[in-house]
Amino acid sequence: MAPQTAFARMNGLGNRIIVADMRSASARMTSQAAIALASDPITDFDQIMVIYPPRATGTDYYIDILNRDGSQAGACGNGTRCVVRALAGETGKTNFTFQTPGGIVSAREHVDGLISVDMGKPEFSWDKIPLTEEFADTRNIELQVGPIDAPLLHTPAAVSMGNPHIVFWVEQDVRSYELEKFGPLLENHPLFPERVNVTIAKVEDRHHLIIRTWERGAGLTLACGTAACAAAVNAARTGRAERQVRVTLPGGDLHIDWRADDHVMMTGPAEWEFSGRLDPETGAWERDTDAEDAA
Repeated sequence: MAPQTAFARMNGLGNRIIVADMRSASARMTSQAAIALASDPITDFDQIMVIYPPRATGTDYYIDILNRDGSQAGACGNGTRCVVRALAGETGKTNFTFQTPGGIVSAREHVDGLISVDMGKPEFSWDKIPLTEEFADTRNIELQVGPIDAPLLHTPAAVSMGNPHIVFWVEQDVRSYELEKFGPLLENHPLFPERVNVTIAKVEDRHHLIIRTWERGAGLTLACGTAACAAAVNAARTGRAERQVRVTLPGGDLHIDWRADDHVMMTGPAEWEFSGRLDPETGAWERDTDAEDAA
């Protein structure tokens, strides 16, 4: 049987996203399908955003989020922008409210094509992030990389933005750190029962941060929207930056606004690459023709 579920391969600042339309399907996207799609160099992705019919009153759709290893994510800001771009093109709407594993998310496409996502309120309590050890102040938790007497990185800030994050503050170029080596170790550290996203952040000035992220279940990524939010709110709560900042990631810039009502707004682009159809159980897929893509 030919694959029947429509999908679009997109990206948010290079963060590779598959948007799968399961609104009229009876099946669910399986972890096996995600792993198969990630193993194909053409459909390789960081997250799959799976659109289902709404489950909660007042929402447009339910969005499930899968990492490339088949595990579930609670939130994905770059992926949410891609969902908005896909749905806006189909429906003509510009405002959406989604239910996700991490909570309710609202988003809006602007006239200039940029998309803002309300990422909700950050959670700083150790048991809500979650951590396995109690910390009264999660602005500086006890964790380090390297020798105990001369650590390379130490005392990161911790926060949940729908998924757990730690942020290490550095003075040097963020590209000078071998994040691909220690990222996997920290992701799976016993302190983090749900694993963790690991970010290295440098404060350029009070309105500009530069970051790199090792994303749980995905690895090194060109952009991670929740990591940008995590870095921004932690920079503000530790007095390093203002509440409105530009965050530069390897794939480009996001604008983060930690508003007075405690909600974190993230604004950035989303790009369409190609469309096709896939089997949500096996991950088998086929690409639409160029003419269909253009349509």
